[in-house]
Amino acid sequence: MWETQVKEGNVEIEVVARHYARIIQQWPHDPLRPTVSFTKLLEKRAANAAAKSGTVTEQQAELRNVNALYSLLDDRYTKKYPVSSAVLRPTSDPNYYDRLIAELHEAPRRSWFGRFINRWKGFLRFK
Repeated sequence: MWETQVKEGNVEIEVVARHYARIIQQWPHDPLRPTVSFTKLLEKRAANAAAKSGTVTEQQAELRNVNALYSLLDDRYTKKYPVSSAVLRPTSDPNYYDRLIAELHEAPRRSWFGRFINRWKGFLRFK
């Protein structure tokens, strides 16, 4: 996927920093938790990786971390291990995941009053 430049047995720190910068740019924003940012954590990781040169094994470990982040960005595991339709549509409630996805898309745009009403709907269940 990505190339590393090796110079006298050490991985160049700039390569790791460039990989982190690329990952930070491509990482999706989480609309459900706008106050918690995974990219800020990645920025701190990139700063720590650039601040310390470390041993060759530490640099290789940092590159393995970068590779894991790339695999998450590229959805490698979703492609490698596809989920069957039997799992996505259980016989007990075939529309469960469809409703869950719709709720996740609606939740960030819901007003305070809408959240309040949904909370009370959860408390009061009429049959």
